[in-house]
Amino acid sequence: MSEQTVPEAARERPLHSIRTAQPEPQLEVAARAARQFLEALGVDCDTPSTERSPMRMARAYAEMLSARPFELTTFPNDEGYDEMVVVRGIPVASLCEHHLLPFTGVAHIAYLPGDRILGLSKFARVVEMFARRPQVQERLTKQVADWLDEHLAPRGVGVVVEAEHSCLSLRGARVGGAVTRTSALAGLFRENDATRAEFLDALRA
Repeated sequence: MSEQTVPEAARERPLHSIRTAQPEPQLEVAARAARQFLEALGVDCDTPSTERSPMRMARAYAEMLSARPFELTTFPNDEGYDEMVVVRGIPVASLCEHHLLPFTGVAHIAYLPGDRILGLSKFARVVEMFARRPQVQERLTKQVADWLDEHLAPRGVGVVVEAEHSCLSLRGARVGGAVTRTSALAGLFRENDATRAEFLDALRA
């Protein structure tokens, strides 16, 4: 369904304007701190190749910790659509809050519409909103599910996140290729075995 302006009288609930309440990054301050951090670990920041690395590092982390604001665009479910909607393979990029190293993967989201249906691009924006901050995968998965359940009021919602953590592959155990899978279910996805099975089967299709 294409996104369009919905007359006020046709809305049972308003559009939600999402604004990420984040302060403006202080890049110069972050770059000075990055330089001290790198030099403390023995990295020479005065070579032609590394003299701009502290600022690049500051900009990179600012980008990874900043989600884009968006509007939650919903539409009335005029046709009474009551089958499962599944969006698979939404990119996930976040930072492990324990080591501040990236973890990346995909999220799969499904919901059973109630009175409203959601513009499909907004699923990716909701994932980004919770991923662009220091995170643990378990919390990220549940936050996405809880937020959709609260703001969309579906009959059920399911979220599965599959990600590889560089804090596991690059340090510590140094296990490359290991994928962590987490899930969060609400409504009929939690209460009804057949609905849950249909969702999980759709991820294997």
